Amino acid sequence: MLPEGERLLWQGQPTVKALLLRVFHLRLVLAYFAALFGARVVAGVVDHQPLAAAVASASSLLTPVALATLLLTGLAVLYSRTTRYTITSRRVLLQFGAVLPMTLNVPFKQVGRADLKLHSDGTGDLPLGVIADQRLSYLLLWPHSRPWRLNVVEPMLRGVPNARDVAEILAKALVAASDGAVAAQPLPAADGETQGAPPAAIASAA
Repeated sequence: MLPEGERLLWQGQPTVKALLLRVFHLRLVLAYFAALFGARVVAGVVDHQPLAAAVASASSLLTPVALATLLLTGLAVLYSRTTRYTITSRRVLLQFGAVLPMTLNVPFKQVGRADLKLHSDGTGDLPLGVIADQRLSYLLLWPHSRPWRLNVVEPMLRGVPNARDVAEILAKALVAASDGAVAAQPLPAADGETQGAPPAAIASAA
């Protein structure tokens, strides 16, 4: 339910895949187990074991790999289902929390900057530079906060599907609310994963 005169512009959730790969870092976990598997095989061969026996011995890692993958996937599904991002004509809402539901209400007048980071799968992250007297808690917001911004915490819409379209919706809403100009300030590109954001996707509000 929204106050009179306020319109719902967009509502969505982070994708499970985005959370699994970029929050819980499944690829790094699998790479670690792959390296451990290779090390065990090499150690077995150096210890004069037949290659087949060394591989069979290293295959005992399959059980912890399966358990780790299942656990991380379950966490990604849980975080995705218990999170909802909302953009209205006046504010951005972040609703999250699997055990303790919380809502962060960010009026447009407190948004000093909105950035966009696109990934190759079409999802993206939209961190918000918030101007507020009260300091935000990085731990309480995680994973809905920009990584490694501990001193000046930036709430972030994370793993948003069709992120370019969502960024344009937010940009237009910020400009309409502030009557300000659009400022192109895309985030630095990650290695092979991001695309440049269009100028209309980045906005600032007074």
